[in-house]
Amino acid sequence: MNATTFRRVALTALIFGLGTSLVRADDLPADMPNMLSLGGNLHTKHTAVEVAHDTMSHSANGPLRADGHAPIGVMGDHLHKAGEWMLSYRFMAMSMSDNLNGTDNISNEQIVTTVANRFGSPTYLRVVPRDMTMKMHMAGAMYAPTDWLTLMAMGGYASKSMSHTTYQGTSGTTVLGDFDVHTSGLTDTRLSGLVRLYGGGGHKLHLNLGMSLPTGSYKESAQILAPNNTKPYLRAPYAMQLGSGTFDAMPGITYSGRADDISWGAQASAYLPLGKNDGGYSLGRSVQLTVWGAYQWQPWISTSLRLTGQAANQIDGIDSAIAVPNQTADPDNYGGDRLDLSIGVNLMGQSAGLRGHRLAAEVTVPMHQDLNGPQLSREIAFTLGYQKAF
Repeated sequence: MNATTFRRVALTALIFGLGTSLVRADDLPADMPNMLSLGGNLHTKHTAVEVAHDTMSHSANGPLRADGHAPIGVMGDHLHKAGEWMLSYRFMAMSMSDNLNGTDNISNEQIVTTVANRFGSPTYLRVVPRDMTMKMHMAGAMYAPTDWLTLMAMGGYASKSMSHTTYQGTSGTTVLGDFDVHTSGLTDTRLSGLVRLYGGGGHKLHLNLGMSLPTGSYKESAQILAPNNTKPYLRAPYAMQLGSGTFDAMPGITYSGRADDISWGAQASAYLPLGKNDGGYSLGRSVQLTVWGAYQWQPWISTSLRLTGQAANQIDGIDSAIAVPNQTADPDNYGGDRLDLSIGVNLMGQSAGLRGHRLAAEVTVPMHQDLNGPQLSREIAFTLGYQKAF
């Protein structure tokens, strides 16, 4: 087992270990072990108190809770009562710049004089990405046919832009010029079932059973500036594609709790491609744990802090149509270990005209990045969302 594999295994164990340690036995009601052992009967034996706990933020009387949902960057965090719908919209923007190799900064000049080109000639990379931005619009719907099952669907539209510098010829550090690559279109579609395991005593626990459908394009092309000063149209690198081209399992488990004006939660999840696309590759498997805490200052406003750890593998396989002397064309230069910090705010309408309308925002910055480099490092991400249940 090499050092990278060991680090991945260790981080994965830590992520899921933290997730389980968030819920101590003495924090939960005494009947929790019995409830979890009821199997199929569990879903048919909810009390009125349990259902009310899931829906307390939608009470017909009294104030609605701003922290009734997790921070807006968390998907599939809550269930709904039978017959209830929820529609949502999210806008997410992310920027990346400066290359990292592992945890170390690496300059453009270092890349083009020391990083090997896996495709042979020239010997070293000759095209280096400088920065990247991504903007995504996501529309979602949730519906609960029963109190123990909520169905969720989410689709999106993304636009990506990456700036590059091309170096002249087959060696050296003479800059030939700069160019940008743009792609946009529909992303993959996510379908999920949220299955209640427990709800009562200020605590909730449910399974996330998700599947990603390959509705986004993974064969986008773009014009580049080659080291020989030509401008061919080629298959865009993996980072600029809009979809995976594969069916992907997205399992997870979510816990949340609440006491007075304080709420908290955790979600452990995984991304597991179920095969390779016809381009010959699949995106890297990953595991993630996110934990959060929120404080409700008034019923209409709460603020939150969230930590997210992720360990992602390199791309599995290679698309023979993606073969340029650029780090983003190498499937080994993807994945790594990340730790992010997010700060959020939730707003909940209370008056007649705005009652039940939820607006939320979250800003995310990296705390630690150990990348299978060289790769562009993440700078900042922003998410704005709207939700309405009825």
